[in-house]
Amino acid sequence: MKTAPAEDTRWLTDEEQRTWRAYMHAVTLLEDHLDRQLQRDAGMPHVYYGLLVQLAEAPRRRMRMTELAIGAKITRSRLSHAVARLEKNGWVRRENCPSDKRGQLAVLTDEGYGVLARTAPGHVAAVRQALFDRLTPEQQKSLGEIMSVISEGLQPKEAGADLPWLR
Repeated sequence: MKTAPAEDTRWLTDEEQRTWRAYMHAVTLLEDHLDRQLQRDAGMPHVYYGLLVQLAEAPRRRMRMTELAIGAKITRSRLSHAVARLEKNGWVRRENCPSDKRGQLAVLTDEGYGVLARTAPGHVAAVRQALFDRLTPEQQKSLGEIMSVISEGLQPKEAGADLPWLR
């Protein structure tokens, strides 16, 4: 990415700066809140919980590792480390992909599904308390629309996009 000279920079207005900092502060606090809740209740970080959820929602509770990385928005290396930890706990196992000799599948075990089922109510309560209970229905709708616009704008559609989870 090329850096613009300082005189060409569109600096944030005071209001934009307040909004940006409030957003960053809230995202950091929310992620920390959810991580602490999941560590306390299940001994896992939020990203691991997200992996278990993706697997639970997948057909036959299995996904190609590449697709799991894309869904979690993490690098394949970080996914491999996470799956190794989940395997050690007995919550996930790896299988060779029958349609691609080079590919691997992550499979949610019955034990992993049980951990997810026991952990989900507390996690939903934490999400509700930290986010949804603080917003009006109109604010919730606006937040969803805003986050969708931002997400869509940051996910290149062209093949070969340089995204960490595609490396």
